[in-house]
Amino acid sequence: MDILFLGTGAGIPAKLRNVTSIALKLLEERKSIWLFDCGEATQHQILHTSLKPRKLEKIFITHLHGDHIFGLPGLLGSRSFQGGDTTLTIYGPKGIKDFIEVSLRVSETHLQYPLIIEEISDGIIFEDDQFVVEAATLDHAVHSYGYRITEKDRIGTLDAVKLKEDGIPPGPIYAKLKNGESVYLEDGRLIHGKDYVGPNQKGKIVTILGDTRPCENAIRLAQQADLLIHEATFAGDSEEMARNYFHSTTIQAAKVAYEANVKNLCLTHISSRYGKGDWQQLIEEAKTIFPQTLIAHDFMEVSI
Repeated sequence: MDILFLGTGAGIPAKLRNVTSIALKLLEERKSIWLFDCGEATQHQILHTSLKPRKLEKIFITHLHGDHIFGLPGLLGSRSFQGGDTTLTIYGPKGIKDFIEVSLRVSETHLQYPLIIEEISDGIIFEDDQFVVEAATLDHAVHSYGYRITEKDRIGTLDAVKLKEDGIPPGPIYAKLKNGESVYLEDGRLIHGKDYVGPNQKGKIVTILGDTRPCENAIRLAQQADLLIHEATFAGDSEEMARNYFHSTTIQAAKVAYEANVKNLCLTHISSRYGKGDWQQLIEEAKTIFPQTLIAHDFMEVSI
């Protein structure tokens, strides 16, 4: 599970930061990529990475401001041109379906893969045997969602050393034991998977918030998360401006991380008013509240 930041700026593209898009790489877990927001030129950013649009499985849109959705039509079309043929599901607020369908129809873009668009409300919006995704409304000028991605606990590690010590060579039997099955060996012994598999591995939790003022749902979605990705459009001394524009400061984001007892905080959605020389100040003021803080930049990758 890895996070790759494709765009970390707010409002408009800038030389050092493109507008918002975040890739959750699940290549080991499910051989796919989930994208969170798709600002203008997201597909251009992807060209500078190893990401393959055909591996996109899901796109989660936090809200309908242009810096979070204007890259969608182009990316959807390019995925089709580049051989993507598997189903792609897009989740987002009411209105996302109209935006996509009108864009594709007017431009006569014909996709060669099934596209599912789900307009969501608060609650669990996706669940399978690996992951649960919960959405909750935040506090922004338009309807904005935060997402909590919970990986379900994984089966423990198979103790290959112990198996070899007991005279059980590698083979298809290992997969059965990993699944907890009991197996008869050729010498008549009955062995049990539970004797060779370690305890379940705790699944990871990632919380990705859309644009927002500090609010209770942000804290709730982030509870005990391994990584919280929180917008920090403004510096800590600009709280009034942040409130007026329905955004958060670095210090406010750090307070959410502290109250939610997360392990790590990553600040993103940084206003272009802050040049590279200001970034260290932004991270230092957040660290006064929550020391385990990073500030994202385009193409930064974080392992979870």
